[in-house]
Amino acid sequence: MKSRPAAAPSPSDARVDAFLDYITVEKGLAENTVGSYGRDLSELRTYAVTQGLDDVCQAGTRHIVGFLASLRERGLSARSQARILTTLRHFYRFLEREEALPSGDPTAHLLLPKIGRALPQAPTRAQVDAVLDKPDAATPLGARDRAMLELLYATGLRVSELVNLEVKQVNLEAGFLRVRGKGGRERVVPLGTKAREKIQAYLDNARPELLKGRSSSYMFVARAGKPMTRQAFWHLLKGYALQSLEGGHIYPHAMRHAFATHLLDGGADLRAVQAMLGHVDIATTQIYTHLSSERLREVHKKFHPRG
Repeated sequence: MKSRPAAAPSPSDARVDAFLDYITVEKGLAENTVGSYGRDLSELRTYAVTQGLDDVCQAGTRHIVGFLASLRERGLSARSQARILTTLRHFYRFLEREEALPSGDPTAHLLLPKIGRALPQAPTRAQVDAVLDKPDAATPLGARDRAMLELLYATGLRVSELVNLEVKQVNLEAGFLRVRGKGGRERVVPLGTKAREKIQAYLDNARPELLKGRSSSYMFVARAGKPMTRQAFWHLLKGYALQSLEGGHIYPHAMRHAFATHLLDGGADLRAVQAMLGHVDIATTQIYTHLSSERLREVHKKFHPRG
């Protein structure tokens, strides 16, 4: 019995294979990314067949919209739909450059699905206090760590800003520090009393002991007067957080969230918090107002007679 000859690859197969070769060889995308693109385009090819299309090049905007609608009906999240539409955009732009789209790019005027922005998880005041109390300030490393944690919570600095902070940027007498953040933008952030006390104690005693006669421009020093890495600080904070039941799992950026949320909970002006965080767009800061509003609803529900 003669075996059937293998079916010739469809035009769609050839187009997709050419695209995957392109992003693998010329773009150098990771294997997992290429595999994800391949699965998305396989889904598109399957859908195209149900619409009577022999080639994905024949797909129009209505076909792409129908394809995305079918994904939504299957329960795919807006984030997954947006990722797949991004795949299709890259694919059809590739075909357009290859002059394989006589009718133009069918994704050109499609908008990505709106993705709800996840609210940051801010540690409670009890959690923050538990972590701040853990370093042993009687030791040089403990004094340094206590000063770093106090400063992080007091100012809402990004971890990269904290570990690279230089002594000259901090004015303890005036009670503020200057920091250069994203895009090289400089901002001034006030320092609270506790943070100033811990930093002064660290500068007077612990820092000279850690430097052992060496010089360094950095405020918080590790080995040989070099600044601590972001990864090292992450492990440091994680360790202190796990030492107490109240601390739990706290990551560095969560302290920045705590700084902003606790200020707003206390009645701070949104614009002032924006300036201290170094956000260019106030919409970025406004996400913290949702956290505060949720806390207000919890308080109202618990204590109001008709809550």
